[in-house]
Amino acid sequence: MFRLTSALLTTAVLAGCAARGPAGLDLDTSITAVSQASRVRSVVLHYTSVDDASSIHLLSKGKVSAHYLVTDSGRAYRLVDENRAAWHAGASSWYGNIAMNSTSIGIEVVNSGWTEGPDGKPLWHPYNDRQLRALTILLRDIIQRHGIAPENVVGHSDIAPQRKVDPGPLFPWKALADAGIGRWYDETGAAEHLARLQLQGLPDTAWFQQQLQRLGYACPQDGVLDKPTINALAAFQMHYRPALHDGQPDAETAAIMLAML
Repeated sequence: MFRLTSALLTTAVLAGCAARGPAGLDLDTSITAVSQASRVRSVVLHYTSVDDASSIHLLSKGKVSAHYLVTDSGRAYRLVDENRAAWHAGASSWYGNIAMNSTSIGIEVVNSGWTEGPDGKPLWHPYNDRQLRALTILLRDIIQRHGIAPENVVGHSDIAPQRKVDPGPLFPWKALADAGIGRWYDETGAAEHLARLQLQGLPDTAWFQQQLQRLGYACPQDGVLDKPTINALAAFQMHYRPALHDGQPDAETAAIMLAML
């Protein structure tokens, strides 16, 4: 009796998997291939530049979108299913991948970005602890489910340094790295490299361009300290040395790059 019932159940399950597909297609979904992986390779972090209400409206009704929005209160909204592409990256590149919308998950965090200070320099707006807690939980879940490598947790400025500066120099990259999220550098090793560089001198522009490319950034490789190179270097500094992100080659930046081997 048990074997008969088990056989009937198995038949019912298989029959349920052999559903009709589009236009009456006989589509069997009972077999799943083992050779597969997530299409998601990166997580891209942004700031919204506007408040909660405006962010929700723009990202749900406008011509841009993101998979998730983290509000000022730390509440998270899922706006686009992870199986679909959100329109958040634009023209961008990371380790040569230019299909960032199709291969990444975009997270927008409510933050005003920057305003002009009395001296004409930007005043950057900080993120709060509620947002950091929400981001840590959200990122850990996404990274685990999709098997995302640490170097592929990036900012919009990392993948589009010629156009974007978000999530800005006050984004808590170091705090996230301390929580095991994203890429960071060996700080002890960086200090050792810095001491050596201060004796030996600074590498040339071509070296910095090569290091930027090695670390994922789209950057010219012509040995010229031009605007695109300065922008790419500033994006790297904003992520890993935010206290000074002027895009100029210096010993501390070189030491950090060497400590990321």
